Amino acid sequence: MAKYTGPSCRLCRREGGKLFLKGEKCFSDKCPVSIRAYAPGQHGQRRGRVSEYGGQLREKQKIRRIYGVLEGQFRRYFEQASQKRGVTGETLLRLLELRLDNVAYRLGFGSSRAEARQVVRHGHVLVNGRRVDIPSYQVRAGDVVSVAESARQHVRIVSAVEAAGGRGFPEWVSMDAASLSATIKAVPAREDIAPDLNEQVVVELYSK
Repeated sequence: MAKYTGPSCRLCRREGGKLFLKGEKCFSDKCPVSIRAYAPGQHGQRRGRVSEYGGQLREKQKIRRIYGVLEGQFRRYFEQASQKRGVTGETLLRLLELRLDNVAYRLGFGSSRAEARQVVRHGHVLVNGRRVDIPSYQVRAGDVVSVAESARQHVRIVSAVEAAGGRGFPEWVSMDAASLSATIKAVPAREDIAPDLNEQVVVELYSK
Protein backbone atom coordinates (compact mmCIF):
# COMPACT_ATOMS: atom_id res chain seq x y z
CA MET A 1 0.00 0.00 0.00
CA ALA A 2 1.27 3.46 -0.87
CA LYS A 3 1.97 5.71 2.07
CA TYR A 4 3.79 8.92 2.92
CA THR A 5 7.22 8.21 4.39
CA GLY A 6 8.59 11.76 4.69
CA PRO A 7 8.74 14.03 7.76
CA SER A 8 5.33 14.26 9.46
CA CYS A 9 5.94 17.80 10.65
CA ARG A 10 6.37 18.92 7.04
CA LEU A 11 2.72 17.99 6.42
CA CYS A 12 1.60 20.10 9.36
CA ARG A 13 3.54 23.10 8.10
CA ARG A 14 2.13 22.59 4.59
CA GLU A 15 -1.43 22.70 5.94
CA GLY A 16 -0.68 25.72 8.13
CA GLY A 17 -1.45 24.17 11.51
CA LYS A 18 -0.96 21.27 13.86
CA LEU A 19 -2.31 17.93 12.63
CA PHE A 20 -1.01 16.13 15.73
CA LEU A 21 0.93 13.52 13.79
CA LYS A 22 3.91 13.24 16.17
CA GLY A 23 2.31 12.51 19.52
CA GLU A 24 3.63 14.42 22.52
CA LYS A 25 6.03 16.45 20.38
CA CYS A 26 3.02 18.32 19.01
CA PHE A 27 2.19 19.56 22.53
CA SER A 28 5.75 20.70 23.29
CA ASP A 29 7.84 23.74 22.43
CA LYS A 30 9.80 21.60 19.96
CA CYS A 31 6.88 21.47 17.50
CA PRO A 32 8.17 22.83 14.14
CA VAL A 33 4.79 24.46 13.45
CA SER A 34 5.33 26.71 16.48
CA ILE A 35 8.94 27.46 15.50
CA ARG A 36 8.42 27.94 11.75
CA ALA A 37 4.79 28.89 11.15
CA TYR A 38 5.02 28.91 7.37
CA ALA A 39 4.91 26.37 4.56
CA PRO A 40 8.03 24.23 3.90
CA GLY A 41 10.23 24.66 0.87
CA GLN A 42 12.24 27.43 -0.73
CA HIS A 43 9.22 29.70 -1.27
CA GLY A 44 7.28 28.73 1.85
CA GLN A 45 7.34 32.23 3.29
CA ARG A 46 6.03 33.80 0.09
CA ARG A 47 2.74 32.01 -0.36
CA GLY A 48 0.49 33.79 -2.83
CA ARG A 49 -3.25 34.15 -2.94
CA VAL A 50 -5.10 30.84 -2.75
CA SER A 51 -7.97 30.25 -5.18
CA GLU A 52 -11.36 28.85 -4.13
CA TYR A 53 -10.43 25.45 -5.55
CA GLY A 54 -7.03 25.64 -3.85
CA GLY A 55 -8.68 26.30 -0.50
CA GLN A 56 -11.04 23.37 -0.96
CA LEU A 57 -8.17 21.10 -1.92
CA ARG A 58 -6.07 22.15 1.06
CA GLU A 59 -8.96 21.50 3.47
CA LYS A 60 -9.51 18.05 1.96
CA GLN A 61 -5.81 17.25 2.27
CA LYS A 62 -5.81 18.52 5.85
CA ILE A 63 -8.65 16.22 6.91
CA ARG A 64 -7.21 13.28 4.98
CA ARG A 65 -3.81 13.68 6.60
CA ILE A 66 -5.21 14.09 10.10
CA TYR A 67 -6.95 10.72 9.89
CA GLY A 68 -4.18 9.09 7.86
CA VAL A 69 -6.26 7.80 4.95
CA LEU A 70 -5.34 7.58 1.28
CA GLU A 71 -7.16 9.48 -1.47
CA GLY A 72 -9.14 6.44 -2.62
CA GLN A 73 -10.20 5.62 0.92
CA PHE A 74 -11.23 9.21 1.56
CA ARG A 75 -13.38 9.31 -1.57
CA ARG A 76 -15.09 6.07 -0.55
CA TYR A 77 -15.87 7.57 2.85
CA PHE A 78 -17.35 10.61 1.11
CA GLU A 79 -19.51 8.44 -1.16
CA GLN A 80 -20.69 6.46 1.85
CA ALA A 81 -21.50 9.66 3.73
CA SER A 82 -23.41 11.12 0.78
CA GLN A 83 -25.71 8.07 0.75
CA LYS A 84 -26.68 8.44 4.40
CA ARG A 85 -29.27 10.73 5.91
CA GLY A 86 -28.11 13.95 7.46
CA VAL A 87 -25.48 16.54 6.60
CA THR A 88 -22.92 14.89 4.33
CA GLY A 89 -19.89 16.75 5.70
CA GLU A 90 -20.70 15.96 9.32
CA THR A 91 -21.43 12.32 8.46
CA LEU A 92 -18.06 12.13 6.70
CA LEU A 93 -16.25 13.33 9.82
CA ARG A 94 -18.16 10.89 12.02
CA LEU A 95 -17.18 7.96 9.78
CA LEU A 96 -13.54 8.99 10.06
CA GLU A 97 -13.80 9.63 13.79
CA LEU A 98 -15.26 6.16 14.41
CA ARG A 99 -12.44 4.31 12.66
CA LEU A 100 -10.92 1.92 15.19
CA ASP A 101 -7.44 3.42 14.86
CA ASN A 102 -8.83 6.89 15.59
CA VAL A 103 -10.90 5.64 18.54
CA ALA A 104 -7.77 3.92 19.90
CA TYR A 105 -5.94 7.24 19.57
CA ARG A 106 -8.73 9.14 21.34
CA LEU A 107 -8.54 6.63 24.20
CA GLY A 108 -4.77 7.04 24.43
CA PHE A 109 -3.76 3.57 23.23
CA GLY A 110 -1.22 5.38 21.07
CA SER A 111 0.40 8.82 21.34
CA SER A 112 -0.51 9.54 17.70
CA ARG A 113 -2.93 8.06 15.19
CA ALA A 114 -0.04 6.32 13.44
CA GLU A 115 1.05 4.67 16.68
CA ALA A 116 -2.55 3.76 17.56
CA ARG A 117 -2.92 2.21 14.09
CA GLN A 118 0.16 0.10 14.75
CA VAL A 119 -1.26 -1.01 18.10
CA VAL A 120 -4.44 -2.11 16.30
CA ARG A 121 -2.55 -3.91 13.53
CA HIS A 122 -0.50 -5.83 16.07
CA GLY A 123 -3.70 -7.21 17.54
CA HIS A 124 -3.49 -5.38 20.87
CA VAL A 125 -7.02 -3.92 20.70
CA LEU A 126 -10.26 -5.75 21.49
CA VAL A 127 -13.78 -4.74 20.48
CA ASN A 128 -16.45 -6.34 22.66
CA GLY A 129 -13.85 -8.84 23.83
CA ARG A 130 -12.80 -9.92 20.34
CA ARG A 131 -9.45 -9.08 18.79
CA VAL A 132 -9.78 -6.70 15.82
CA ASP A 133 -6.67 -5.83 13.80
CA ILE A 134 -8.34 -3.76 11.06
CA PRO A 135 -7.63 -0.02 11.55
CA SER A 136 -10.62 1.01 9.39
CA TYR A 137 -13.09 -1.08 11.42
CA GLN A 138 -16.14 1.07 12.22
CA VAL A 139 -16.85 1.28 15.94
CA ARG A 140 -20.49 1.72 16.99
CA ALA A 141 -22.28 3.20 19.97
CA GLY A 142 -22.37 0.62 22.76
CA ASP A 143 -19.13 -1.10 21.75
CA VAL A 144 -16.49 -1.75 24.40
CA VAL A 145 -12.95 -1.04 23.19
CA SER A 146 -10.07 -2.27 25.32
CA VAL A 147 -6.40 -3.23 25.30
CA ALA A 148 -5.68 -6.96 25.19
CA GLU A 149 -4.45 -8.47 28.45
CA SER A 150 -1.08 -9.32 26.90
CA ALA A 151 -0.40 -5.64 26.07
CA ARG A 152 -1.64 -3.88 29.21
CA GLN A 153 1.85 -3.58 30.64
CA HIS A 154 3.38 -2.02 27.53
CA VAL A 155 5.11 1.14 28.68
CA ARG A 156 4.20 3.18 25.58
CA ILE A 157 0.51 2.31 25.88
CA VAL A 158 0.37 3.06 29.61
CA SER A 159 2.19 6.39 29.21
CA ALA A 160 0.03 7.37 26.22
CA VAL A 161 -3.17 6.68 28.20
CA GLU A 162 -1.87 8.79 31.09
CA ALA A 163 -1.06 11.66 28.72
CA ALA A 164 -4.47 11.43 27.05
CA GLY A 165 -6.17 11.38 30.45
CA GLY A 166 -4.32 14.56 31.40
CA ARG A 167 -5.76 16.31 28.35
CA GLY A 168 -9.20 14.79 28.85
CA PHE A 169 -11.05 12.00 27.06
CA PRO A 170 -13.87 12.77 24.59
CA GLU A 171 -17.39 13.24 25.95
CA TRP A 172 -18.72 10.43 23.77
CA VAL A 173 -16.67 7.72 25.52
CA SER A 174 -16.69 6.39 29.07
CA MET A 175 -13.07 5.55 29.84
CA ASP A 176 -11.74 3.34 32.64
CA ALA A 177 -8.03 4.12 32.59
CA ALA A 178 -7.26 1.51 35.25
CA SER A 179 -8.50 -1.36 33.08
CA LEU A 180 -7.57 0.31 29.76
CA SER A 181 -11.14 -0.16 28.60
CA ALA A 182 -13.81 2.23 27.33
CA THR A 183 -17.44 2.12 26.29
CA ILE A 184 -18.60 4.16 23.30
CA LYS A 185 -21.54 6.05 24.78
CA ALA A 186 -22.77 7.64 21.57
CA VAL A 187 -21.84 8.66 18.06
CA PRO A 188 -19.74 11.84 18.37
CA ALA A 189 -21.60 15.08 17.72
CA ARG A 190 -20.09 17.68 15.39
CA GLU A 191 -18.95 19.79 18.34
CA ASP A 192 -17.00 16.79 19.66
CA ILE A 193 -14.83 16.75 16.53
CA ALA A 194 -12.04 19.23 15.72
CA PRO A 195 -13.77 22.64 15.40
CA ASP A 196 -11.15 24.04 13.00
CA LEU A 197 -12.15 21.65 10.19
CA ASN A 198 -14.36 22.98 7.40
CA GLU A 199 -15.95 19.85 5.97
CA GLN A 200 -18.44 21.83 3.87
CA VAL A 201 -15.76 22.94 1.41
CA VAL A 202 -14.83 19.28 0.91
CA VAL A 203 -18.45 18.56 -0.01
CA GLU A 204 -18.31 21.45 -2.49
CA LEU A 205 -15.05 20.10 -3.92
CA TYR A 206 -16.47 16.64 -4.59
CA SER A 207 -19.82 17.98 -5.79
CA LYS A 208 -18.31 19.75 -8.80
